[in-house]
Amino acid sequence: MSNNNPRSRRVAEQILQELADILMREMKDPRVVGVSFTAVDVTSDLEHAKVWFTTFNPDHQSALKGLASAAGFLRSELAKRMSIRTVPKLNFHHDESVERGAYLSHLIDQAVAEDRLRPHDTTEVDTEDRGPDEAQG
Repeated sequence: MSNNNPRSRRVAEQILQELADILMREMKDPRVVGVSFTAVDVTSDLEHAKVWFTTFNPDHQSALKGLASAAGFLRSELAKRMSIRTVPKLNFHHDESVERGAYLSHLIDQAVAEDRLRPHDTTEVDTEDRGPDEAQG
């Protein structure tokens, strides 16, 4: 759904900003506490928008249900704030990239920590760095 159309990109950016503001100021649903919108993809005809979100709560299904039930309210609030003829239909999707990135970062940190615990043989490194004539002499 990602589009290179400049108008779609501008509308997507504005939807992202407005949704964050609406969520912070207008939403009272406890299921959406801790939700953060990460991206919006709008079709070129501006009929549909995929809204990607993350949440600090591990139960992202609850947040998804809360956002889906508030989709009509969010769309009507967007209509009040945006100057476009038709506000896109909102489809919410959990963005797993943040969790995946945190997991990969943890794996890297763990590998580095394990590597530091292993003794390193510096003589092999020294002979590899020297040329063949230097290593014998």
